[in-house]
Amino acid sequence: MSNLEGKNILIGISGGIAAYKTPLLIRQLVKRGCNVKVVVTKNALEFVTPIVLQTLSGNKVYSDMFEQYTEVTTEHISLSAWADCMIVAPATANIIAKYANGLADDALSTVLLACQKQIIFCPAMNTAMYFNKAVQRNLEQLRQDGTIIVDSDEGFLACGTSGKGRMANVEEIVKQIEDYFSLKKDFQTKTITITAGPTREKIDSVRFISNNSSGKMGICLAEEFIERGAKVNLILGPSAQPIPQNDSLNLIRVVSADQMYNEAIKYADSSDIIICSAAVADYTVKDIFEGKIKKKNDTLHLDLVPTKDILKELGKRKTSSQILVGFALETDNELENAKKKLESKNLDLIILNSLRDFGAGFEVDTNKITILDRLGKENNFSLKPKREVARDIANTIKTFF
Repeated sequence: MSNLEGKNILIGISGGIAAYKTPLLIRQLVKRGCNVKVVVTKNALEFVTPIVLQTLSGNKVYSDMFEQYTEVTTEHISLSAWADCMIVAPATANIIAKYANGLADDALSTVLLACQKQIIFCPAMNTAMYFNKAVQRNLEQLRQDGTIIVDSDEGFLACGTSGKGRMANVEEIVKQIEDYFSLKKDFQTKTITITAGPTREKIDSVRFISNNSSGKMGICLAEEFIERGAKVNLILGPSAQPIPQNDSLNLIRVVSADQMYNEAIKYADSSDIIICSAAVADYTVKDIFEGKIKKKNDTLHLDLVPTKDILKELGKRKTSSQILVGFALETDNELENAKKKLESKNLDLIILNSLRDFGAGFEVDTNKITILDRLGKENNFSLKPKREVARDIANTIKTFF
């Protein structure tokens, strides 16, 4: 039996040519035992007819906020309350912008704002529109708000060009919906400690040594595990990224590598899973100057000493029931260096990414990873948004228990 059996799925359709695929999506969900209702924009009806949607779903199609005869007077509230999950396919740049900015001026946008359940967007648009900074900014805002984005595919587009912007195929959308329901609470009994972000090593009262880590990857991991039922200790270095507000999150702010070491050791024993995604400084200043160093024409020399190796110490302390995960950001001999780190630090998994891969690394919203495990298995993943990378990492960790 499908894990979608009996689920109430609300499908929103906005006005893009990819709307012709949505009836196929409805059919696949109904075949899996879902109860499906559909809400559309007026422009969506230029591409697909109400009779097709009604026939396939077995339910009335909703398109008018002010329809005279409705089942209830506040239909947008009742629809959103009925749904277990809501999917917008296709999601045009227009509906993405409306939802990201809290606008509601038609049936679909009103239902979206009223919906308190998981929302999944399937973007579809011209390549130039997709890569517009405003659209990318809106998509990132939705990810931060917890919306699942089934990213667009590359290929031939209706406008006659080729590139990224095609709505994901129906099978991928259905898989994402199945994953949401099947993986929803699979870490419910687990306590997870995550280190994230950079550290700052003081030179004097105003200067410090640091790196370009934003903390995005670690925060995305925290969001993923919280969504799947875990209690999360997030040990976060200096980061300006928004933090999820949730009773299951214990946020511990630190600045230096030494502070991060102390907090990681403090929470290690009570953790089932420890993930060290932070970019911890390898060296710290031996003697911190008091006050501010005045600029002179002479060369300034700093004595640097190694910081404590958090991952190595956690590897020494790790029990047979714990899972320890490290990260390796490499520029040369990537696989060789990652395998050495996996073994020398007594890790169960190591997440490898390379600065030579476009779109991976610091201060970007995407990542391209390879996961290596202690049994010698190697799993390569394509470039994805970090929120989806977090899901891949969590899914891999799940195979260890």
